[in-house]
Amino acid sequence: MVKRQATRTDADARTLAVEVLVRVLQRGESLSSALLRSSVEDSREQALIHELCYGSLRWQHRLSALLGLLLDKPLRAKDTDVECLLRIGLYQLIYMRIPEHAAVHATVAVTAMLGKSWAKGLVNGVLRQFLRTADALLQQVDRKPAARYSHPGWLLSLLQKAYPQNWQDICEANNARAPMTLRINARKTTTTAYLQLLHEAGISAKQHPQLGSAVVLERPRDVQHLPGFAEGVVSVQDAAAQLATPLLACKTGMRVLDACAAPGGKTAQLLESVEDIEVTAIEIDAARIPRLRDTLERVGVQAVVMQADAGKPDEWWDSRQYHRILLDAPCSATGVIRRHPDIKVLKKAADIAELCRRQQQILQALWPLLAPGGMLLYCTCSVLPEENDVLIQRFVEEQDDAHLAMPEIQWHETHEWGLQILPGEYVMDGFYYARLVKQ
Repeated sequence: MVKRQATRTDADARTLAVEVLVRVLQRGESLSSALLRSSVEDSREQALIHELCYGSLRWQHRLSALLGLLLDKPLRAKDTDVECLLRIGLYQLIYMRIPEHAAVHATVAVTAMLGKSWAKGLVNGVLRQFLRTADALLQQVDRKPAARYSHPGWLLSLLQKAYPQNWQDICEANNARAPMTLRINARKTTTTAYLQLLHEAGISAKQHPQLGSAVVLERPRDVQHLPGFAEGVVSVQDAAAQLATPLLACKTGMRVLDACAAPGGKTAQLLESVEDIEVTAIEIDAARIPRLRDTLERVGVQAVVMQADAGKPDEWWDSRQYHRILLDAPCSATGVIRRHPDIKVLKKAADIAELCRRQQQILQALWPLLAPGGMLLYCTCSVLPEENDVLIQRFVEEQDDAHLAMPEIQWHETHEWGLQILPGEYVMDGFYYARLVKQ
C-alpha cells in the first residue's frame, strides 16, 4: 500500500466520523444506521469515514485503555466528541498507513470543526506523546486481555468460560475484516457462469469451499458494481446464513413460516431454491418491512409479508399449521462482531438474560404452529451457549413432542444439541443451527 498525504477532504471525513461515533456511543444508534445518515458523494471520503468508524469501534477497548494512560483525567461526558477524535487519531497511528505527521495534523484540525478549539493542544499533545512512547504503552495495556483483544470484560468472561481452549481465536476473528460473500440465485444462473461474469468484470472471486451456492470476493465491492445484482442474479449473504435453506429441507407444496424475516435474505433463498412453496414472512419491526419487500422483489420471488410479533401468534395466525418454521431468533449477534463492531459497545451483560427469555418465549409460542412431522429450524448469529445449546436442551427436555434432528453437515463437527460455527471458521460468520422435529 502506498502511503498518502492527508487532505482537507480527509479532515472533513474525520469530522463526520466523529459525529457518527457520537451517535453510536451517546444515543445507542447502530453503526450501520449512523453511517447511512452521514453518507457523502465522494467515494474516497466515504471510504475513509467507514474505515475510521469501523476501525475505532473494533479496537475501542484497546484505544480507550491507551487513553487512560495518556490523559491526566477522564474527559467530561459533554466532550465525548473529543474522546472519539482521540481514538480516531490513535487508530490511524496504530492501524493505518497514513504518515504520522499527516495523521496528527489532520486530526488536530478537526477540533476547530467540532467547535472545540480548546482541545487543539490536548489532541496534539496526546497523539505526539503516544508516538514518543508507543511501544511501552502498548505493552502495558496489552497485559490485560480485555484491552489486548479489545472486548468488553463481560463478553470476554463468557467466551473464556464457553471456549477455554480457543477463546483467543474467537476474539481475533471478531477483530478481523469480514469477507464479502454472495449467494447465487439458482433460478437465474449457476455458480460457474457467475464466476465467469465476475472475471470478465475484473472482479476476483472464488467459490466457497463448502457451499456451492456461495461466492467469496477477494475484496468487498459496492453492490451496484456487481454484475446482475439489480436483476436479482446474486445477493450479499454470508455462507453461514446460506446454510438455513439446505438445513430446512423444504419440499414442493410445503407451507413455510419465516418467523423473523427481515432483511429477507433467508426468505429469498428459500423461494429461489424450492419451487411451489407457500412462504409467510413476518417481521415485528415496521421500519424493516420495506427492506424485506425490496429484497424479495429484486430477486423476483413472492411471499406473504406481514408485520407481526412471532411471540404472539394469536394476533396473526390463521390456524393452518406449517410444515416448516424458520426461527432466526433475535440474539446477541456475538457471531457477527467482525461485521458489526458496535455490538461490543452497544450490548451489555444484562442483555443476554433478556434475549434468552425472548428466544424461549418465541420458540414456545411457535411450536403449536408446526404440523406433526414438521421441522422447526432454530438459528442465531450468536456463539454463546446460553442462547444456543443450553436453550435448545431445555426446550427439548420440557417439550414432550420435540425431537432433535441433528444437522447433517459432513465438514463440521456438531455439538450435542446443534451446529455451532465460530467466527472465521470455513470462511463463515459465527452461526448456530438446531433442528427440531415434532413427533
